[in-house]
Amino acid sequence: MGGMMFEGKLIVGRTFGFSVACGLVLLVATPVLSQEVSRTEWGHPDIQGIWDFRTITPLERPEALGEQEFISAEEAANAEQEVISRNEELANRAARRTSSTESVDRGEDGAPGFYNNFWLDRGTRSTRRTSLVIDPPNGRIPAMTDRAQRISSRRRAYRSDNPANTWLDRSAYDRCILGFNAGPPITPGGYNQNVQIFQTADHVVLVTEMVHTHRIVPLDGRAYLGHEVRQWSGDSRGYWDGDTLVVETRNFRQERGWRGTSENMILVERFTRTDGETLEYRFTVTDPETWTRPWTASIPMQLNDQAVFEYACHEGNYSMPGILGGARMDEVRAGEQLSLIHI
Repeated sequence: MGGMMFEGKLIVGRTFGFSVACGLVLLVATPVLSQEVSRTEWGHPDIQGIWDFRTITPLERPEALGEQEFISAEEAANAEQEVISRNEELANRAARRTSSTESVDRGEDGAPGFYNNFWLDRGTRSTRRTSLVIDPPNGRIPAMTDRAQRISSRRRAYRSDNPANTWLDRSAYDRCILGFNAGPPITPGGYNQNVQIFQTADHVVLVTEMVHTHRIVPLDGRAYLGHEVRQWSGDSRGYWDGDTLVVETRNFRQERGWRGTSENMILVERFTRTDGETLEYRFTVTDPETWTRPWTASIPMQLNDQAVFEYACHEGNYSMPGILGGARMDEVRAGEQLSLIHI
């Protein structure tokens, strides 16, 4: 697993513009340039670089906060310090050995843990919002449709009964096909939380550090691929809306399983460089088969002057043979137990 460890920069201010339509002020703010940013030789805003999307701000707002959209600068500073102190505590904690039947990260409910804190790099920066979701106004992902809930229940039941019949029973993340924070859409989580952007006059390339998922986005107005051509990261097309890059993606593979979405999900991403150090990333997900309404999230990405390292997922990774081999051994043991019962 490749990784990057560095401290994020605290951004405590943001400049927004507000749109007015039909006499109503829209509650969803639109990012605007707070200063003139550099441009490419063909005139587009230069959004190239490596962008860090780590944040301690949760995707969804805790229900107890109701309609509270922001926290104070003091509350944000306290939250950031708590994370820093917790990281230091865990880094200085005495080492504890494990055995084949125990985990140092075992939870209070007895469930085994996964990576310890050394491997995680969630960041220490707050956006001062109470959630990354900015629409609906309650800061939470909308309810799933009845159809989506039924499908989700069937999938959970199948996976419970068939955890590893074949490698196809494992997720795209287990199989190192996609990075779980790479999306699209890009969402903070875990580690390797960087995306590198390249530009030409008629293309943009988005490369996430996790699994090196990459999208080559044409800007020349060409048509989408046919509906029968489904891709893990979808089929993206882009254009410039003033100084904002807009990328619309469709034709996803059903198997990718991002938050239970259908293959007919439509994703619209907007990239706006608000100053020399910040790229405002905003995405809207529309999938009537999965959610009762579209929803939007906003993530301020910070320019990162460090390199992206190789992300090795399958190289030296014994997880998949171990998972499948363990499942076959469980089947053998179950068969032996059944034989004993009949003796």
